[in-house]
Amino acid sequence: MERKSSPAPAPSWVPASGHVLRHVGIHFDAVRIPGVLGEQVAYEIMQFTDFQAGPIVRSGVGERSMYFLLPPRSARAHRWPSGAQLMGCYGQNAAFVGVPALNGLTWPLDWRSLPTAEAPFVDVGLLHELVLEVTAREG
Repeated sequence: MERKSSPAPAPSWVPASGHVLRHVGIHFDAVRIPGVLGEQVAYEIMQFTDFQAGPIVRSGVGERSMYFLLPPRSARAHRWPSGAQLMGCYGQNAAFVGVPALNGLTWPLDWRSLPTAEAPFVDVGLLHELVLEVTAREG
C-alpha cells in the first residue's frame, strides 16, 4: 500500500475562510502586475516551475491584477520594469494585499497558484527574470 502524505498546513497568513488584507513586508513582499502582462507572467512562471510556482493571488475586479507573493524583504533587491509594481513597507506608504482562503467563496480573489510546503513563496529571482523577458517581448 502506498503511503500518502498529508497536505501541508496553510501558512499562518492565509485565512480559514473568505479573504483578509495582509500588510506587505510582514508575512511576504508582493509584486503586482495588472492585466494581460500579469496573466502572461503567471502563465510563464507556472510552466517553468511545473505548476509549483508558489503563491499567486488573482484579483477579479478592476485591472484584474496578479499579486506574486515573495519572501519578506526580498523584492527590493531587484529593479522592477514598468508594468510590475513593487509593493511593500518601503518608505512611508503601507501596502496591503488581499489573501483568499484556500477553499470556499473568496470572490473577488482567488489563487492562480497555491502556496505549498515546497514553494511557500514565489522565487523572486525567477519572477524578476521572467518579468524582464515578457516585457521585452511585449514591448
